[in-house]
Parts: sequence; C-alpha cells; structure tokens
Amino acid sequence: MHREAQREVYEIMGPILFRTCKRYLKKEEEIEDVLAEVFFTLFTKLDQLREDYAFEAWARTITVNQCLLRLRRQVNFNIYIEESNVDSAHSTQPDSGIQEEDLLKLLDILPEGCRTVFNLYAIEGYGHKEISEQLGISEGTSKSQLNVARTKLQNLVNVHYYRQAK
Repeated sequence: MHREAQREVYEIMGPILFRTCKRYLKKEEEIEDVLAEVFFTLFTKLDQLREDYAFEAWARTITVNQCLLRLRRQVNFNIYIEESNVDSAHSTQPDSGIQEEDLLKLLDILPEGCRTVFNLYAIEGYGHKEISEQLGISEGTSKSQLNVARTKLQNLVNVHYYRQAK
C-alpha cells in the first residue's frame, strides 16, 4: 500500500477507530498504543480482506479485538461487581432524549467489566456466548454484567441528566 493511500486511510478511519477504542479504554496512551497496533495490522494484513466494501467493519472488528486483548491483560471480568454510590432515584424523563455524546460520557463511569460487556452487547452486537468466549467468562457472568451495566447506566442517566433537565 502506498504511503499516500495509508495516510488517507488513517485520516478517514483514525477518528472512527479512536471513538471505538474510547468506549473500551480510558487512558489516552493506551488508546494511542492500540490504534498503532490496529493500523499496523490493517496495513500488513490488507490482503486478508475478502471484500473491499467491508473494510470499515473489518477495521472495527480488529479494533475491538485489540482493545479486548489489552483489557484481558488488565481486568478480571469474573470479579464481583462493586456497587457504586449512584442513587437509584427515579425521575420523570424530559421530552428531549439524551445525546449520544452524553451517554458515552456516562458509560465511562461504569466499572470496566460492565462497560466492556455493555459495549460488546449493545453497541457491537455480540451475543452472550461470543462475549463469554472473547472475555473468558461464563455466559451467566456476561448476562449479569450487562444487567448491572444497564441498571447503573439508567441510574446515572437519572442522576446526571434528567435531574439537570428539570
């Protein structure tokens, strides 16, 4: 692949893949490291891509897998999920919906295990069996982490968004 073409791919895909990494990793240095690994893989394994139109999906899959590889070295996904100090007050929802950017900020507050399972299930579209295989956990743990993530996320939305909208 020519350098100019690589630069164009980087400029187009860099922000997209950065946002994908940001859903899984919090530290800027880790994101940059993973992105470097991702682009190295993309450029050296381009011959493995079967259909040109599938490049973005292929790049996202590689990105998610690299993020998970990093997280598996750092996070024990089987540990008990600690309760956070988020109160579970219920409130009336305002007419306008929560913005995607605000939701992503709230996702960052979730414990890593919950956030990772939520991302894989709700955003990437993986099933619990696939998640359990990717993270080396049971399907029950995946379901439990997802349930806790949803509950905590709803509480965070209520506390940080809906109360401010009143």
